[in-house]
Amino acid sequence: MRNFIDQTGGLWAKGKLVDKIGSAFTSSATKHGGQESTILGLIPTMMHHGMVVVGLPYALQGQMGVEVKGGSPFGASTLTGDDAARFQGAHVARIAEKLAS
Repeated sequence: MRNFIDQTGGLWAKGKLVDKIGSAFTSSATKHGGQESTILGLIPTMMHHGMVVVGLPYALQGQMGVEVKGGSPFGASTLTGDDAARFQGAHVARIAEKLAS
């Protein structure tokens, strides 16, 4: 995915992604697999493109537990015990709808 995104320089030069919604999620095999750093590595690129970055808000109460669940305000990851990816997708859709109106 990083390779794919790194090839979007032509889109950047033409401003084709300005005001588009950007959001990231990730997966790993362990609870210390770099989930947040993976997502944080994508956000600056989206911002350079002028995208509106949408994360995973703490409105998802599943992130508030003591045990490792895999979610963070930066995006969902597969170690989450709840439905963080669906919540994030719905959140992105709500933001996109608001921006379109």
